[in-house]
Amino acid sequence: MRQFKEKSEKSKKAASLAGRLIGGVLAVAYTLLFICSVVFYNKESPVLRSINIFSGAGDPIKWIRLLSLAFFIFTVSFLLRLSLRWIATWLDRGKAMVNLLVSFVKYSAAIVFIFLALQLFGVDTATLLAGIGILSLIVGLGAQPLIEDILSGLFIVFEGIFEVGDIIVYDGFRGTVREIGIRTTQIVDTGGNIKVINNSDIRTLTNLSEVTSVAVSVVSIAYGADLIKAEEAVRALLQTMPEKYPNLFQEIPTYAGVDELSDSSVDLKILAKVKETNIYGARRALNRELKLALDEAGIEIPFPQVVVWQGKEKEKDK
Repeated sequence: MRQFKEKSEKSKKAASLAGRLIGGVLAVAYTLLFICSVVFYNKESPVLRSINIFSGAGDPIKWIRLLSLAFFIFTVSFLLRLSLRWIATWLDRGKAMVNLLVSFVKYSAAIVFIFLALQLFGVDTATLLAGIGILSLIVGLGAQPLIEDILSGLFIVFEGIFEVGDIIVYDGFRGTVREIGIRTTQIVDTGGNIKVINNSDIRTLTNLSEVTSVAVSVVSIAYGADLIKAEEAVRALLQTMPEKYPNLFQEIPTYAGVDELSDSSVDLKILAKVKETNIYGARRALNRELKLALDEAGIEIPFPQVVVWQGKEKEKDK
């Protein structure tokens, strides 16, 4: 299943890259054609007059003007979205706002093209807009969940509740925010599973990226072990952790002391301030290094032992 997901992601990325390349080539081609039509503009040429969408001379050839409108509007839209995505790569915060602007530009381009195309074929767009206003009021009464999703998405972005790349916990699902859309939010967990949530359903959540997280490691030693020696070994080890694992630990972990006197062990607790993305890796590193350090110091780490009683031995004793 994981391999299938990885192949699917690669296919999507390849298709997206191919689409951008084709769009880029078409954008460049149209731009060159448009510049040529302006520089070598001939009022007597209906073709060039139709290509130049800013020309008001004469009646254009409708299908050429329609293609020219499509190329111009979607070229501008493509370049704007490309610029916004490039800006997003340089931002640590605010990516959600950029993604929202990208969606707005895409949908606005489609709406503008439709109205200009209708106007080209003689449709009274002013009357159409008035009719759409009444229709949208009627439809809006039956599309309240959609409107709630859109408004909630805007509040999430403008209030900065969470950003793309933040780690959040929603309804027991812990994952990284992959995308904040106009209607839905996507979060992906460490296994690559994606949860899609309607923005209006996000009532309560925990943003784990807002503050520094704490990785906790508890190591047990036997009651017969030398506690002072064990604590010295632990403290000496903790001093070396940022140097051994510079990508995991922001500072030297803290030895919190004896956490509990269990049935068969003395439990020592260690705390480390880390980024939420590193919390599991930091815990695993602590567990590994503590085991090695205590073994080297000759400190016994107890483990459950099972004593099996056999009834036959009892009968022999009789």
